[in-house]
Amino acid sequence: MVGNTFGKAFAITTWGESHGPAIGVVIDGCPCGLELTEADIQHELDRRRPGQSDVSTPRKEDDKVEILSGIFQGKTTGTPISLLICNKDADSSKYESIKDTPRPGHADYTYFMKYGFRDYRGGGRASARETAARVAGGAIAKKVLVAHGIEILAHVVELGSVKASPVTIDEIRTNVESNPVRCADLKAAEIMLGKVKQARSNNDSIGGIVEIIALGVPPGFGEPVFDKLDADIARALMGIGAVKGVEIGAGFVCAGLTGSQMNDPFEINNGKVVCTSNNAGGILGGISSGENIICRIAVKPTPSIARPQKTVDLLSLSDTEIVIQGRHDPTIPPRIIPVAEAMMALVLADHLIRADHLS
Repeated sequence: MVGNTFGKAFAITTWGESHGPAIGVVIDGCPCGLELTEADIQHELDRRRPGQSDVSTPRKEDDKVEILSGIFQGKTTGTPISLLICNKDADSSKYESIKDTPRPGHADYTYFMKYGFRDYRGGGRASARETAARVAGGAIAKKVLVAHGIEILAHVVELGSVKASPVTIDEIRTNVESNPVRCADLKAAEIMLGKVKQARSNNDSIGGIVEIIALGVPPGFGEPVFDKLDADIARALMGIGAVKGVEIGAGFVCAGLTGSQMNDPFEINNGKVVCTSNNAGGILGGISSGENIICRIAVKPTPSIARPQKTVDLLSLSDTEIVIQGRHDPTIPPRIIPVAEAMMALVLADHLIRADHLS
């Protein structure tokens, strides 16, 4: 299997399966001399780990990270950084009986057709458990970016058809981690939470939309023609398993605008060129403009639901039904927040180094 590495100058390779002994990540290209501890990485993993609230899976994993290489006396050495996260609470018993009946909405069928053999325990490599390794790698990317004044924020803007009202950057910073659905509009968050509980009681799930914002990105990130910054961001976010759509700036709304409505006028403000609007989402011609980078992802409902669903038996080639048991999230967007931030951080750290912005 190929496709386990992401990035060029700053690259990660994730490894491990949902119900294996451990998962992990190797980070290559991290600059030398960056102060880094396990606590820096653990903070981000704690935001993603399961079992935190009623809107997440009850699987209990402490996701404690161990640094195996690349750090000496609290600083990066410039060599590959290897991180280990042990699996402590995997329960494979629910998967043995459905190993030959692919779950609708999952990669069971496509993995089987591609490889002819797969780890069916919890989805194996295709499980969302793999994203913990991305978050660990993204934590290091965030450290690189913070040193250059770049901040990444994400928040749920829609969940189960409940839409949040527009919020300020300060409200995102303050409110997102204060509620289990990670919505910065606290009134909408209460309604969203009710939707999640209703879906769970109905043995169903709901999806939503998450917005990711990068602040402080200077002009010049991005490599035309095929390594455009927005193209790399879209690839990174679309590479998260539950994501089915990505839009940047005005996104699909731009299809209904005129050029005069869509274009972001330039002006001089305090001696700097700025835009009076940001429909482009901070990227023009595949290169960052200096405005905030804004994008949104559409996240599908959790496919593992405790309802009868039609499927097939791959051994007998006959129709059958499946009821998925085990421990699953009733909604994905709240826990995808640190994953989306990590993927944005990985792209920006990669382009930061490629643009030679490091001093």
